Amino acid sequence: MAIRGERGATLRRGRTLVRSERGHAATPMIKKEERKLTPWVVYSKIVTFWAPGFLLAKLAKMPEAGMQQAWREKMALVSLIVLVCGAVVYLTIFLSITFCPESASKAQSNIFEINDKSNPNVIGIQGMAFSTEHATWQSRLGFTPSPGQDMTPYFSVPLPDSCKSSKLKNLRAATYDVCNPNNGNGGCPLGDVKQGEESNNLKELPDRPIGYDWKDVSPGFFVINGHVLNLSPYLLSTKTATNDILDEVIFSAANKAQVDVSLLFQSTDEMKAAADCLVARFRAGDLAKDTPGCFAVNLFNYAALVVIGGIVLSRFIMAVIFQYFLSWQLVRRPPRSKVRPLSYNAAAPWSGKKPQTGGAATNLGKGEDDELFTVMLVTCYSEGEESIRGTCDSLCNTDFSDARKLLFIVADGIITGSGNDRSTPDICIDLIEQEESFKDPQPCSYLAVAAGTKQHNMAKVYCGYYRAGARRTPALVIVKCGAPAEHDRPKSGNRGKRDSQMILMNFFSRVIYNDRMTPLDYDLFRKLHHLTNQTPDMFEIVLMVDADTKVYPDSLRLLVNCMHNDKLIMGLCGETKIANKRASWVTAIQVFEYYISHHLSKAFESVFGGVTCLPGCFCMYRLKAPKDNGWVPILTKPEICQEYSQNVVETLHEKNLLLLGEDRFLSTLMLRNFPARKMMFMPQAICKTVVPDEFKVLLSQRRRWINSTVHNLLELVLVRNLCGAFCLSMQFSIFLDLVGTVALPVAIVLTYILIVRACMTTYNSIASYLPLAMLIMVLFLPAVLIFITTRKWIYVAWMFVYLLALPIWNFVLPTYAYWHFDDFSWGETRKVDGEGKDKGHGNEGGTFDASSVPMKRWEDYERKRLRSIKRKERQEIDDSSSYQIPLVDDSANAGLLKNSVEDSMYYESHPGYSFMGNTSSSSVHESSSGTLGNSNYRGAAQQHQPQQYEMQSYPAGVAHGDSYYSQSQQGLQYSTYDDYGAAPQQGAAPGNVQYAAYDDYAPSQQYMDYSQGQQQPQPQQQQQQQQPSRQRPGGPRDYR
Repeated sequence: MAIRGERGATLRRGRTLVRSERGHAATPMIKKEERKLTPWVVYSKIVTFWAPGFLLAKLAKMPEAGMQQAWREKMALVSLIVLVCGAVVYLTIFLSITFCPESASKAQSNIFEINDKSNPNVIGIQGMAFSTEHATWQSRLGFTPSPGQDMTPYFSVPLPDSCKSSKLKNLRAATYDVCNPNNGNGGCPLGDVKQGEESNNLKELPDRPIGYDWKDVSPGFFVINGHVLNLSPYLLSTKTATNDILDEVIFSAANKAQVDVSLLFQSTDEMKAAADCLVARFRAGDLAKDTPGCFAVNLFNYAALVVIGGIVLSRFIMAVIFQYFLSWQLVRRPPRSKVRPLSYNAAAPWSGKKPQTGGAATNLGKGEDDELFTVMLVTCYSEGEESIRGTCDSLCNTDFSDARKLLFIVADGIITGSGNDRSTPDICIDLIEQEESFKDPQPCSYLAVAAGTKQHNMAKVYCGYYRAGARRTPALVIVKCGAPAEHDRPKSGNRGKRDSQMILMNFFSRVIYNDRMTPLDYDLFRKLHHLTNQTPDMFEIVLMVDADTKVYPDSLRLLVNCMHNDKLIMGLCGETKIANKRASWVTAIQVFEYYISHHLSKAFESVFGGVTCLPGCFCMYRLKAPKDNGWVPILTKPEICQEYSQNVVETLHEKNLLLLGEDRFLSTLMLRNFPARKMMFMPQAICKTVVPDEFKVLLSQRRRWINSTVHNLLELVLVRNLCGAFCLSMQFSIFLDLVGTVALPVAIVLTYILIVRACMTTYNSIASYLPLAMLIMVLFLPAVLIFITTRKWIYVAWMFVYLLALPIWNFVLPTYAYWHFDDFSWGETRKVDGEGKDKGHGNEGGTFDASSVPMKRWEDYERKRLRSIKRKERQEIDDSSSYQIPLVDDSANAGLLKNSVEDSMYYESHPGYSFMGNTSSSSVHESSSGTLGNSNYRGAAQQHQPQQYEMQSYPAGVAHGDSYYSQSQQGLQYSTYDDYGAAPQQGAAPGNVQYAAYDDYAPSQQYMDYSQGQQQPQPQQQQQQQQPSRQRPGGPRDYR
C-alpha cells in the first residue's frame, strides 16, 4: 500500500476479486528447463505434417532442428491467426446469412402490419402490399377490404414454375385450381392477377410485404419458414384429404389447429419442394416477428455493438479525463510533504567514504531538494555524430541540476554506421572532456547477454564531462569492445540493446545489495564516484533514451515530479513526436499513428496505471522506490534482472519476446512482478525522434514491433491480478487488444465492406443506422480527441493521411509480420557498413568459461587495491636499502584493473588516507573469517549524514516483494541475496559488519612485516606492461 496522502492522481486501487493466487509470486516468463513434447509442440507438428524434416533441410535450407521447429511454430501461429480472422469474418458477415437470410431480414425491416388502421387503403396480393387509394374496382366485391387483407383468392394466379416439378405431379395441392367455384369466393371474380392489378388501378408498394402477428394467423392459415399461407379456399373446396403425403400434412395440421408447420416440410426432398410450391401459390404475407435465427443474430449484434462501442467511448472519455484532470496533478511541482530526504545504503562498506581518486575538481552545485539523482542512459549502435550529439545536448540542457544527473552512454560494439566516417565509439568518446586521471582505460570483463563464448565480453569506461553551452554534465562512456578472441571479427563487442541496458541494471542491482561485482562494475563505481562525489546507491531514477531522440527541456523535471507525487509509479513515458514528419510519405503516414497511440491508448491505460508498453526511445524507471522508512528495489529487483538477461532462448515465443521487442518485454516484466504498482504516460513530457523514411525500413521495424506485441500480449493476458474485474478489467482490455492485433488483416477488409453496405442501405429504422454510427465513431472520434487535447487542426489533416494509408497499417504490415514470425533479425532498421542479414545478438558456439569473469564484492576489490598500494610504498622506501621487496602482480587473479596502481597516485601523496576505514591508519586489519576491523560503517556514516534512511539486504528465505529491508539499532546481521550461488555468512558482532570470505580469490603470496627483522627474499625483476599511446581526438582508437 502507498503511504497515506501520497497516492497519485489515478483511480484508487481497491480489492476487486478475492483470489488466492493473487498473493503468489509471478511465474517466470522464460523458464530454463528441458524442452518437452508439450501440446503446443505436438500441434505445430500436426499442422506441418506435410513438411518432413529432410525436405526442410534440403529445400528450405533449414539444417538445424531449432530452425525447423521455429518454422513449424510459425506455421502453427499463422494457422491460429487464420482461425481467429475466419471467426471474425464469420461472426461479422456469414452469421446473419446462416441464421437470418437476407430475404427474412429485409422483409422485417419494411413490413406492413395487417389491420394497421393508420393506413386503411392497403391490401395484400401474394403477400405484398398494394395501395387502393386510387382503386377503381371493375366488379362489385360486396365488401370493403380491411387494411392488409389477403386478396389473392379473388385473383387467378398462374401455376408457378416451382409447382411444375415432376416430384409434385401426384400432389393435389400443388396442381389445385385456385378458381374453383367452391373456394368460398365464387371463383376468381377479379380475373387474372396481373391484369386485375392494372384494370383496378392497384399500385404495388415496393418491398413492403404484409406482416402477420401470431394472433392474426386465423384457422386455415399456416406458417412455413416464416411465410404465412392462406389455404382456406383449398380446405373449403376439397373438404377431405387424399392419399398423397402433402394432403395428409395439411389436413392433419388443420384438424389439430397447428399453425407453424415448418418442421413437417423438412422431412424429405419432396416435402421441401412442396413447401416452395405452396409459398409461391398461397402466400398471404410474412410473420411480423423475427425468426429465432434472426432474433439470435440481432441479439449478438447488439451485444457486440454495446461492448465495442462501450470500449471505444470509454477509452475516449477516460483519455480526455486523464488529459485534463489527472495528468496535471502528477506533473506539478511536489509539495514539501512529498519530498523525502536523500537516502542511501548506510550499511554499505563504502558509506561515508570520499571518492577513491580524490574527487572531481568541477563544482557541480548542490541541486534542488526535489531533484532525485538520475542516470540518463543513451544506447548507441550505428547512429551518426549529429544524432548522438543532439540527444546528449537535449539531455544536458534539461531543467535539472547537473549535480543530480549523470549521462550514461553505451556504445554497442566497435561499429561504423552506414554513412559515418568514424566508428560509433570514436564519436561517443570525442563528445566528452575526459578526466586526465582516467584517460586510456583498460578493458574490463563482464557477463554479457549472449550464449556460448560470447557471454564473456569486455568494455572500456571513459569518464569526463559533457559540455552543452554553459552546462557541464558528468558523463560515462562505456565502449563494448569484445573479448580478445573476437577483436578481428566484425561488430566486435556487439551484444544488443538489451545487453547495454543490463550493464546499468546489473551494476545498480549489485550496488544496492552489495553483491559480487564484475571488474566492469567496480570500474563504473570508481569513476561514477569520482565524477559526482556521490556513491551509486544515491541514484534512484534511470531515464532511457535512444541515440536519435531529442528531449524537451522540461521533460526530465516533469517526469521526476510524477515520481515524487505518486510513490506507486514505477515507470513513466512521455509523448514521442516525429522530428522528420515531412521527409517522405512514409514519415507522413506515421504522424497520426504516433499521436493516437499515445493520447488515446496510453492515456486510457494510464487511468488504471497499466501502460502495457513504455517506448524505449523515451521512458523512465525507478531503480528503487521508497517504502515506509526504507527502500525496495524496482528495476534492480533480482527477478527482473534475471529474467531480462536471459541469454539462452530456444522457442519461437522466447525469441520474439527477448530478441525483437526488449522495450515491451521489460514493461511486461514490470507489470507481472509489480501488479500493484503503476506504469504511466505523461503527455506534458515530450521528445522528438527520427522515424524510418523508407518503406523497407518501416516494414522491418513494424515486423519486430507487431510480432513482439503479439507475444507480450499473450503473456499479459494471463496476468490475473491487474486492475479491474470482468469486462471492466485491464485483462479484458488486453484480450481485446490481442484479438484486434491478430485480426488486423481482415479488419480493413471488413471496414470497406461496412462502408459499401452503409452506402447501399435504406435507412427506415433506428437499427439500420447503428452500423453507420459505429463506423463514424471509430474513424472520426479521434478528430474530436485532437480538438480537445491539442487544438491543432493540422493533426486532422494528418488523420486523413493516416486513413488513406489504412491498407498499409492494417493489412500489408501485419501480414508481412505474421509470415516472418521466425525472423529474429533487426533487418533494415540499423544498418552497418558491410553488414549482411544478422540472426540475432549473441549467436555463438562454444562453452563459456566462468573463470574468465571474476566476481567479487566491492570491499574485496578495495582490499586488493590497498595491498597493491602498500607494496609500491614499501618498494619506494626500500629502494634506498640493499634489499628489495618482491613484487607480486596478482591483479589478474583478483580481477583488478591493470591501471589500478597507476591510478593510485593520489594515495601516494596522501599516505595517511585509508578507504577501508575512517581513521588515519593506512593498514588493513583482517581476520581469518573475513571480518573487517575498524569498520563500523553505520557509525561512520551517521557522523557524516545526520538524516538518513538505512537500506539493508534481506535475509535468505524471506519472500520477495516490498519488504526486503529492515532497520537494526545495534549490530547488522548481514546476509546477501546472491544470484550467483554465494552462501550467506551471518553472525557478526554488534557494531560490526561481517562479510563472506572468498578464499578462491585470496592471494597465494603471504606478505611479511619486515620491520620485525624477518628475513627478506631475494629481489626479482618486475615486468612493466606497455600501455597504448593516446590517439588524437577524432582519430581511430585501439579498443583491445
